[in-house]
Amino acid sequence: MSPTRRQFIKLSAAAGTALSVGRLLAEKSAKPLRILILGGTGFTGPYQVRYALSRGHKITVFNRGKTHPGELPEGVEQLMGDRNGKLDSLKDRQWDVVIDNPTSVPVWVRDAAQILKGNVDRYADTSKPGTDEGAPLAKYNGPDAMKESRDSIIASKYALYGPLKALSEQETEKWFPKKTLIIRPGLIVGPGDETDRFSYWPVRIDRGGEVLAPSDPGDPVQFIDARDLAEWTVRMVESGETGIYNATGPERKLGIGEMLETMKSALSSNARFTWASADFLEAQKVAPWSDMPVWIPPRGDEAGGNQVSNKRALAKGLTFRPLADTARDTLAWFKTLPQDRQSHLKAGLSPEREAEVLTAWHKKNM
Repeated sequence: MSPTRRQFIKLSAAAGTALSVGRLLAEKSAKPLRILILGGTGFTGPYQVRYALSRGHKITVFNRGKTHPGELPEGVEQLMGDRNGKLDSLKDRQWDVVIDNPTSVPVWVRDAAQILKGNVDRYADTSKPGTDEGAPLAKYNGPDAMKESRDSIIASKYALYGPLKALSEQETEKWFPKKTLIIRPGLIVGPGDETDRFSYWPVRIDRGGEVLAPSDPGDPVQFIDARDLAEWTVRMVESGETGIYNATGPERKLGIGEMLETMKSALSSNARFTWASADFLEAQKVAPWSDMPVWIPPRGDEAGGNQVSNKRALAKGLTFRPLADTARDTLAWFKTLPQDRQSHLKAGLSPEREAEVLTAWHKKNM
């Protein structure tokens, strides 16, 4: 279960210029680092690991060993444990920097920091979504944040998600003052994304035919390829950066119409887009974000959800590979999944539901 669209937007907020991946991978860091990655086997973690290795760094990952077991590259040290109190394998070790991927509750930060303080020089937190670096964050109103867990976040239907993320940021800075890098990604997409919050579109466009599209083609969208996020995170660590950065794309404004047309061209599809108004979709109970992935209607309280400023990150070298590459690579990865999984997308509309809504739209406009 993941946060709803509304919750995610309140907590957080691509295409863009081409990234010369081969050139960046060929370059070695001026100073090899000892990097500890908390997690390292989920969505963005494996990209961080491979990129950091290619740059000449020594990598250690800490996790439960349950996600993608046996897939770590040669030369990566794996420490086994659990953020829920099983941290002994981190004791009496030293690293130059720790990259914390899975943090969602303050107690995870505190417990890890109590062991790592004095044994790592810098702390990079990559898991915190946010709307603007200087914007007010969600406030926690519960009795004791340190007693909250992933289970309590889920039980709250993710109402605690934002407040606990904000407190996790504060906890990080408390233990590593002026040595903390906080990266707030928006919607993370690309090969390996199990949420289908982006994958729906290349999969649907590849199927072709009439495609239901939301509202106005000019409505803005924002997202970042997991590979771009991972590689930029490593480069920020290499340069010793600290502070808070919104890491999302694109470099310029991108409308959902351009996004879909770019995918269509990249996939050589015969898809035809039918644009239904936001009011009609709402009446049909077709929800933004979940039923129409990536899209947020630019009105009301959520008007800025896909218009987050990334100027600070761009100034520090955040770059984006072409959207066409992300679309093709995501579709290619999706087609490697078991057929049953391919038949049950976790976001977007089923073919049957899409057909019903299209029929209703055409009837309305006869």
